[in-house]
Amino acid sequence: MGLKRQGGSYLLIGGLQWLLDWAVMVALSQAGLPVRQANVVGRICGALMGFWLNGRFTFGADGHGPNRAQLLRFVVMWGVMTVLSTWAIGHIDDYLGRHWAWLAKPLVEAALGALGFVISRQWVYKR
Repeated sequence: MGLKRQGGSYLLIGGLQWLLDWAVMVALSQAGLPVRQANVVGRICGALMGFWLNGRFTFGADGHGPNRAQLLRFVVMWGVMTVLSTWAIGHIDDYLGRHWAWLAKPLVEAALGALGFVISRQWVYKR
């Protein structure tokens, strides 16, 4: 699959992931869970959906879904990205408040998503 098609698929799936991630983070933090913990839970929900969809449709080969090695590489990438996201969102919450953290999350995740595409294409979903 070419870069243009992969990029389009990654953006579409990433948008769905982001909506789920953001909605869970906002709902849980509104319900009283601290923003840092709500961010991690939101990212877990988005990751569960995104790993399979990207592994199957964006970076999949011959109609196969992702394999165990790809899962392990994804977990490493996801862990690093989650630490970065949670650090940024947490600091925004500390200094500007929860509502600004809610508004900043899409920007933080977009920047990490661009990096995630390169890492996914070059390392995570390599067969």
